[in-house]
Amino acid sequence: MFDQLVISSFSLIPLLGFLLSLFIPQKGEKPFSRLAFTTVAIQLLAVTGYIIYWIFKGGIPVNSRGWKIYSNGDYQFFLGFYFDNITAVYLFVGGFVTFLITRYSRFYLHLEDGYKRFFNTLLFFHLAYNLTVLAGNFETLFFGWEMLGLSSFLLIAFYRERYLPVRNAVKVFSIYRIGDIGIILAMWASHHLWHENITFIKLLNEELVHEHLSSHGGIGLFIAVSLLIAAAAKSAQLPFSSWLPRAMEGPTPSSAIFYGALSVHFGVFLLLRTYPFWEHQMVARILIGLMGLLTAMVAYPIARVQSTIKTQIAYASIAQIGIMFMEVALGLQTLALIHFAGNAFLRTYQLLVSPSVVAYMIRDQFYHFRPREITLEDTFPKRLEYSLYVLSLKEWNLDRFFNQWVFLPIKRLGRKLDFLTPKNLLIYFLPIYASGLLLYFNQGWIPSPVRAYLPGFFGLLGMLMVFKSFSERKYPRLALMLVMANHFWIALAASFNESVNYSETFIYLSGVIVGGIVGYFVLDHLRKREPAYFDLNQYYGHVFEYRRLSLVFLLATMGMMGFPISPTFIGVDLIFSHIHEDQYLLAAFNAVSFILGGVSLVRIYARLFLGPHVKHYHPVALKTG
Repeated sequence: MFDQLVISSFSLIPLLGFLLSLFIPQKGEKPFSRLAFTTVAIQLLAVTGYIIYWIFKGGIPVNSRGWKIYSNGDYQFFLGFYFDNITAVYLFVGGFVTFLITRYSRFYLHLEDGYKRFFNTLLFFHLAYNLTVLAGNFETLFFGWEMLGLSSFLLIAFYRERYLPVRNAVKVFSIYRIGDIGIILAMWASHHLWHENITFIKLLNEELVHEHLSSHGGIGLFIAVSLLIAAAAKSAQLPFSSWLPRAMEGPTPSSAIFYGALSVHFGVFLLLRTYPFWEHQMVARILIGLMGLLTAMVAYPIARVQSTIKTQIAYASIAQIGIMFMEVALGLQTLALIHFAGNAFLRTYQLLVSPSVVAYMIRDQFYHFRPREITLEDTFPKRLEYSLYVLSLKEWNLDRFFNQWVFLPIKRLGRKLDFLTPKNLLIYFLPIYASGLLLYFNQGWIPSPVRAYLPGFFGLLGMLMVFKSFSERKYPRLALMLVMANHFWIALAASFNESVNYSETFIYLSGVIVGGIVGYFVLDHLRKREPAYFDLNQYYGHVFEYRRLSLVFLLATMGMMGFPISPTFIGVDLIFSHIHEDQYLLAAFNAVSFILGGVSLVRIYARLFLGPHVKHYHPVALKTG
């Protein structure tokens, strides 16, 4: 009982600090920085003390059931916590690094306009970090995982009056969300494999894991590959590597804590946490090892030729994390944990001292110039050397790859639906959806062969709605309404599979409906106040004049995207639990819709409220950031 209370407090301490920071009036810098510093210091002391106690007690893994949030027959949604050696290392490193960054930021951000906002977001990130590290099941892990994505977006876009930080924040959030498709599909397949919300401590039971995988090897490999995709996106492995240097547009402290030390290592954490599940799947281990090897081989030469120190550090970190992927694939978990701690401390130090190092190196080169020594590349044939140099200088065109093969096809497909104006959406959507509801309540009218394809068809319609929302540039309210329509299609598609309790549908749609209505009225109010600056073709920076409206719209979008502030977060898991194990297409349609819907909503928020203000009487930051 003592262990469970202490482990739960590791999430409650940062939660309390974050909530208190929201209510402190903005009348000076000391109250925010002192609260953040005190919260992080107490957390670090508590974690250090408990780790020492836990080691002397024998280092036995501790599982805490936490809090049951929803229960309906065989289905249970609960927040569970788990403490083992992986948790101990990540908690201590995270607490220590956050403690240092908080202390550093108190002086580094002195007199910045967003001083309070930075410490609010820092405490929010610390809460998300602890929830993810302490997670005892996939549901709790995804809870913190989503919070990490949002805090990342907010910290990169901290300088919200500049063009590049906001643009890169949207890009990073988009790649994060695309990777999250993997973890959603892994959760869905895991429900069908275990027929329960499996806890991580049960994965230590080798007989149980072997028994399930021996008869469901295909599902096991599908889960492992899905987890690999999620881990690769979070840790900037190929082909997702290009987002990490773009994330350095935020303040140096946030770059150090997020993309040098902690957040970027969560892909390694996910693989370590699920290692007992896939350790006997040789195909999964080979794929993980190959991904790490290829990433290290590509990232190393890129780091060698970059002209900015932050980009060099970013790609050097990517290469080291690639090596960690190989270590985990080889079963060297202890070495991977030591490697993580060393890399986290080193990158934090490098990023914090990078401005001083640049100044020193400039002076040193001026007074002590030395000719370049012969390197390994000089021994290559010249054509190969030049090709490698150009490719590395262009970062292997990874940005272009994503734009060409991921975002551009979605936009092209969405533009095929340009006939969906706000008026036409109601004309087409309402009758078709009403027909779907009529068929749902009278399923005897549907021939059996046709009925089997209806869930997938409705899921496809919902995904097309999101594609159109993602490509929409003229009508912000239409983009919002399309995301709402997508959620209704998802609910209807899952309902056709089996008899879904109406309360479950209500839980899923509650946050969508409330968030959608609030968001629509916010956009309508903004359109009336700013009719000349109300589309999605550029960044308008309306947050300067409509700060409260901006916050309300952000909260509304969070509710719509299933963020853990509304019942929709639980509803997403409920809806996916009603998708059958052989309906891979329906699961993929719904996962893509859910993820891209969140990207579309954040893009609406960023383009309308963030960026350089369109009006000339406001100060305009340079586009170079």
